[in-house]
Amino acid sequence: MLRMEGTGKGRQNKPDECMISSRIAACLAIAALALLPLRAAAAPAAAMTGVSPPAPAGCTGRPSATWIDVSVEGVRSGSGQVAITLYADNSRKFLVKNGSLYVGRVPAQAGTTTGCIFVPQPGVYAIAIYHDENGDGSFNRTAIGFPAEGFGFANNPSTLAGLPSFKSVRLAIPRAGLLTRVRLRYP
Repeated sequence: MLRMEGTGKGRQNKPDECMISSRIAACLAIAALALLPLRAAAAPAAAMTGVSPPAPAGCTGRPSATWIDVSVEGVRSGSGQVAITLYADNSRKFLVKNGSLYVGRVPAQAGTTTGCIFVPQPGVYAIAIYHDENGDGSFNRTAIGFPAEGFGFANNPSTLAGLPSFKSVRLAIPRAGLLTRVRLRYP
């Protein structure tokens, strides 16, 4: 857009500097907005560099580059330990004696107890939790086989009709540093 400046014979056409400056600013703003999706896409790409964050102190299991934090909610007392049991992606080994890959144990804290467990490599696993309230190192049951201690599973499936299906507790762990929350249920 051009504006006439001056008066009379000496009039000349000059660009309106304010108008051009505002157009440039608008173009730059639009360009910056257009680049936002690229910046957002760069964040996951940076996470794919293969560099794992360091595991927190006290992470249990055989050390590896892959680990997961487990936040166990609804712990009714600070007595005993919370056992975090890791299973391979194999339904035949889920909840059977000697079927787990590893059992990590952390001191129980009333309310929420957090633990970290190493996993062999990125992949799909199942996680079962129990509150070993009496500290005897095993999951106690009543005389008729019902749980006597608090328990929970990855993905918090319903257990009203019995044990959850293996499919409902499978958990993808594609990289280190993830967090899963498990809510305990007490009998």
